[in-house]
This record gives sequence, C-alpha cells and structure tokens, in this order.
Amino acid sequence: MIEKIKKFGKDVWVYLWGKTEVDEKAIATIKEIKRRAKLTTEELHDVVKAFKEVGNQIGDIDNALKGEKRKGRKNGKNK
Repeated sequence: MIEKIKKFGKDVWVYLWGKTEVDEKAIATIKEIKRRAKLTTEELHDVVKAFKEVGNQIGDIDNALKGEKRKGRKNGKNK
C-alpha cells in the first residue's frame, strides 16, 4: 500500500512538473510574440514616415518640370 502511495506521489509530481514546462514554454512564446509585434509596429511607423516624405517630394517634380529652382536646405557656403 505504501509503495502505491509513493508511486502515486511521484506520478503527480512528474505530471505537475510536466505542466509547468509547457506553461513556461507558452509564456516564453507569448513574450516572443509581443516582442515581434512591437518591432513590427515600429517598422510600420518608419514605413509610414517614409511614405509621407515621398508624398512631400512628389510636389517638387512638377516644379522641376516648370524650371523652378530647387527648394530645400540652403547651401552652407551661401549663408
């Protein structure tokens, strides 16, 4: 009878440790997903910023075709 109780105790212990490992893996996976989502949102913000800059530059094309001077930063020599 004592042997059965010991075996049951060991089986329960192994079962609980088995569950803990799966839980830890799940938590690690969730952390990785959150980290990747954060990096993805940062990258998307950079893409949106670059796209807006392209939109700002498109207006300069028609001015260049008309022969107008380029707008932008002034040359440091001519200050």
